[in-house]
Amino acid sequence: MSRIAIKICGLSTPETLDAAIGAGASHVGFVHFAKSPRHVEADLLAALAARVPAHLGKVGVMVDPDDALLERIIPAGRLDAVQLHGKETPERVAALRARFPQTRFWKAVSVKTATDIAAADRYRDVADLILFDAKTPDGAHLPGGMGVRFDWKLMQGWTATGLWGLSGGLDPDNVAEAIRITAAPLVDISSGVESAPGIKDVDKIAAFCKAVLQC
Repeated sequence: MSRIAIKICGLSTPETLDAAIGAGASHVGFVHFAKSPRHVEADLLAALAARVPAHLGKVGVMVDPDDALLERIIPAGRLDAVQLHGKETPERVAALRARFPQTRFWKAVSVKTATDIAAADRYRDVADLILFDAKTPDGAHLPGGMGVRFDWKLMQGWTATGLWGLSGGLDPDNVAEAIRITAAPLVDISSGVESAPGIKDVDKIAAFCKAVLQC
């Protein structure tokens, strides 16, 4: 078993979910954001979550969710964690942790320059995990999941004090290099294991997990 955690994100069918579980993922991610091609409604989320073994982490990905939405989606998906992928402030993350004490909150931080990585320090004491993702192009209608990567060497000057992960532009062919450069303890992939936006490929899922497990 690899020391590196693997999150396959944007799962929306039983077949691809089972592929992620069978390939060795440690976390499975479900997107609840209507603009995303990976969006799943609450009833489908509940059905998929019921297939996930207890030892795997179930992560719901949302963008600037309000409390009412979280109160509905967290129990529907039996979520262990919520990945906040919007413009949530440190104060908002802290408030959510206080309101939902049984749920872990991850904060995605968009990265293009070293300044963006340094800005993640604002979340050190309030997020359960910081996920470094590539900053999407200006005007993009999605905050992530677009296959964009940032310069991984920027991570080499950053010192972790808590849990963190790497996302953005990963695929089966480059993930070993990304891990070597950043020493990421968790890697998170979505579009890199798809045949088309929102359509997961079971063979790519298997290849990605195999590449990580061999690191």
